[in-house]
Amino acid sequence: MNGVDLLKCICDKTRFEILELLQKNKELCVNDLVERLEIDQPLISHHLKTLRQCGIVKSRDIGKKSMYAITSDQLSELISNVTETSKKIPVLCSDDKCC
Repeated sequence: MNGVDLLKCICDKTRFEILELLQKNKELCVNDLVERLEIDQPLISHHLKTLRQCGIVKSRDIGKKSMYAITSDQLSELISNVTETSKKIPVLCSDDKCC
């Protein structure tokens, strides 16, 4: 995967929020994500499937639960860096349609 493809995979508000939660908590199940993001389970599952297909998250089964985690420390660090950097950049665009 090249950098552009990676950014396309994570460049969705819900997917990035999922990744932020996984980065902070190391591993969560779908129900944890539904509860914390207040988004319907089918939508969370759809985004997790996309992230799995991109190789960004992995899952493991514990009984009837699937636990999700970021696949590598480098990706986890990337999510953390993007989050921290975005807090330091001043908002320059006032047009909601811009970004």
